[in-house]
Amino acid sequence: MSSSIAIIGAGLGGLTLARVLHLNGIEATIFEAEPSAQARTQGGQLDMHEYNGQLALEAAALTQQFHTIIHAGGEASRVVDRHVTPLLEEPDDGTGSRPEVLRGDLRRILLESLPEGTIKWGHKVTAIRPIGGGRHELQFANGNTITIDLLIGADGAWSKVRPLITDVKPYYTGISFVETYLHDVDARHAPTAAVVGEGAMTALEPGRGLMAQREPGNVIHTYVGLRKPDDWISSFDATDQTEVIARTVAEFDGWAPELTALVTDTDTPPVLRAINILPVGIRWDRVPGVTLLGDAAHLMSPFAGEGANLAMFDSSELGKAIAAHPDDTEAALYEYEQALFPRSEEMAADSDRNQELLFGDHAPTSFLALITGQDVAKYTRTDSA
Repeated sequence: MSSSIAIIGAGLGGLTLARVLHLNGIEATIFEAEPSAQARTQGGQLDMHEYNGQLALEAAALTQQFHTIIHAGGEASRVVDRHVTPLLEEPDDGTGSRPEVLRGDLRRILLESLPEGTIKWGHKVTAIRPIGGGRHELQFANGNTITIDLLIGADGAWSKVRPLITDVKPYYTGISFVETYLHDVDARHAPTAAVVGEGAMTALEPGRGLMAQREPGNVIHTYVGLRKPDDWISSFDATDQTEVIARTVAEFDGWAPELTALVTDTDTPPVLRAINILPVGIRWDRVPGVTLLGDAAHLMSPFAGEGANLAMFDSSELGKAIAAHPDDTEAALYEYEQALFPRSEEMAADSDRNQELLFGDHAPTSFLALITGQDVAKYTRTDSA
């Protein structure tokens, strides 16, 4: 295939696609707004699923490297109440199918697998113009302009590529996150470290929850989830750490100090994050020369743990489709999208349901039912209305 392929975004999806294409002898260029791979930290821990994320790694011929970055013991899980009374305990006995890895480590092995020059750093897209025949002109903030034959949006929630094929935009789910980190936890935060354990710890009540994970390096990363109106985050001075901590911990009045310390003792400035999604079942008509993957295609809440896994699986499937149709890109894109739509709809529906099980009026009973394999229909918004 001699046509030029541009992938917008050097996240896990874009990198996986470039890797699979490279293995099939197809050149592609990734254009990334950030100035370098070290420009920012890469978020927390991911559980890689055997039915999508791990299959993508296999397609990328990176399974061996993947096994070297697994966080041993990270699949352990416990649920406690506000008084740290245990409600569920599941140790990591080594037989689980969703090993935990740091996003940054996963990104590193993907970066290391690509030929030098594959990624053009410091290339923030400012405009995209269709020029006919499925081709597009890209303009960048650095003044560069290029014309390409195949454009793939792997550029996340607020994709610059998505408006070429749909006018649908993300919307707020009603849940906001406050992220915190504790470092050197066994020495400096021992009571909290003991409650969190070796893997994940969840404490929930209707409308609020603490979801903490022990990460490699003696770190606990916490996602504080709160059911709040869409102007809640904007009501903060996000630069005032004292205000953010005080207003967040006030939502957990009466909770055990080992739990509230996940907020009050943070070793890094708390990060406020609204959870936005695209509509469940989003679809679009085939537009020549362009497609989407990952969050750009089907942004969903994190409550099924599918975002990164799906982005990588999308990428591996798209790469294989392009390789299978070297002389008919449109056939490749059609084949890819026809499988993408039902796959992502199913996962987005699961994420939407799980949000209700985590933060709805029946939490934590509804969440316990989910993770123990019980019928959760009676706890969902539709069935309980």
